[in-house]
Amino acid sequence: MVELIFGQVLWFAADPMAEGASAARHERRGAVAIEEGRIADVGTADDLRARYPQATMTDMGDKLLSAGFIDTHVHYPQTAIIASWGKRLIDWLNTYTFPEEMRFADPAYAAAVASTYFDLALAHGTTSMCSYATIHPASVEAFFAEAQARGLRALAGRTCMDRDTAPEGLRDTAQAAYDESKALLEHWHGRDRLSYVITPRFSPTSTPDQLLALGSLWAEHPDCLMQTHLSEQVDEIAWVKSLYPQARDYLDTYETFGLLGENGVYGHAIHLEPREVARLREVGAGLAHCPTSNTFIGSGLFDAAGLAGAGLRVGLATDTGGGSNFSMLRTMAAAYEVAQLRGVALHPAQLWYLATTGAARLLRIEERVGNLAPGMEADLIALDLASTPVIAQRVARAEDFWESLFPTIMMGDDRAISAVWVAGQRQV
Repeated sequence: MVELIFGQVLWFAADPMAEGASAARHERRGAVAIEEGRIADVGTADDLRARYPQATMTDMGDKLLSAGFIDTHVHYPQTAIIASWGKRLIDWLNTYTFPEEMRFADPAYAAAVASTYFDLALAHGTTSMCSYATIHPASVEAFFAEAQARGLRALAGRTCMDRDTAPEGLRDTAQAAYDESKALLEHWHGRDRLSYVITPRFSPTSTPDQLLALGSLWAEHPDCLMQTHLSEQVDEIAWVKSLYPQARDYLDTYETFGLLGENGVYGHAIHLEPREVARLREVGAGLAHCPTSNTFIGSGLFDAAGLAGAGLRVGLATDTGGGSNFSMLRTMAAAYEVAQLRGVALHPAQLWYLATTGAARLLRIEERVGNLAPGMEADLIALDLASTPVIAQRVARAEDFWESLFPTIMMGDDRAISAVWVAGQRQV
């Protein structure tokens, strides 16, 4: 049975980071047809009503229909410690992150946090995400079990750390990292809508032996993504240089051990050297832009426009809980503010793309989710573009669609999310 959902509709025909707002498509009175969990059609309301006369109909009025948001870099185990006061990255990890992650040895605790995390993500319109877990297999099991139960397209991996720079309760070994990651991969990767991601936390918490073991695992399963952190803070980069004195730069600590490739997703990537940018572009790797985290922990200003213009795939991320909000709307607002500080005003079309289609491209799932097009999985959201009085009064003065969308990007939150569909089933 076909369901028609009516409202304003926004989708992308091309990449607005390269082509500007003309890459986007907006239908003022449009519709999306859903059949058996997939998008069957997108177009004007009149055309789809005539094409599917027997369809059930859901009219969202002036709400904006879009692909669901995709969070490209999140630490679901940090859900409970979001917005914790801190100084710099290493202090923040030692004070909040590592003690909290030790609790995930308890499967019941991991399951409870996973449930809370997905409740919050969906309430904010996020329908897919790529998460780090902890070293505990139970943390991965909890994440995937909860995502599977909700029918979500989700990605995650066991976080690996074996160097004594990590606390004793969160250290494994090179062999354990390989064996347990492989077992989880073989069990979960490609199951329903789930994907396993090979996950060294970052080179300062892994020995060369562990990085080599994970590089070998990736070589055996090149269809998997590999995620890690790269050049987040200047003092972190100095730390890496002290631990890997032979490396040409931070990226080289991954490349040397087989952890640089087209399916690599590198979080933060703020303070890149020219050689690093060239190598990332050459291999086709992608970057997760975490603007609320980068400002909250004082890391720096990511060059979204410049790196995308150089041909790198870029997607937005909350980086929960170093990031200070679960909302991809707030993340878009922070990305706009960071770009302004770099002298670039990102267009609303570009911001929306980075949180949807661009994010899907980064995670190599753009043929499944992240846009509204026939054949895509029906993960979509409906947004109220006048969700608060302050937004509504600004929208009343808007002269075009982008001017009516931008206030929600800058001031919207979960109150703007009117409905969420996952694989065609309404969740919110």
